[in-house]
Amino acid sequence: MTPKKIPLRTCIACREEKPKREMLRICKNAEGEIRLDFSGKLPGRGAYICNSADCIARLRKYKLLHKNFSCEVPEEIYLRIEEEFLGSKR
Repeated sequence: MTPKKIPLRTCIACREEKPKREMLRICKNAEGEIRLDFSGKLPGRGAYICNSADCIARLRKYKLLHKNFSCEVPEEIYLRIEEEFLGSKR
């Protein structure tokens, strides 16, 4: 019996490849709403980011969601993602 394959994802901020379960997923649904997906199962286009404050800060600094989702992302979205991330760490 072959061992089960662990899915790997690349962080959009630091470009490190890590197991999917160790990363946070940012999801853009069909209506264009962007939010953190802690379950990893929301429908829509996903982008993965390390579960670290450095990568969350880099996400906002370089406006990485603009590039990944190919659309204009308001500053409020970045602020909300930071708030959700910090709230989940407490």
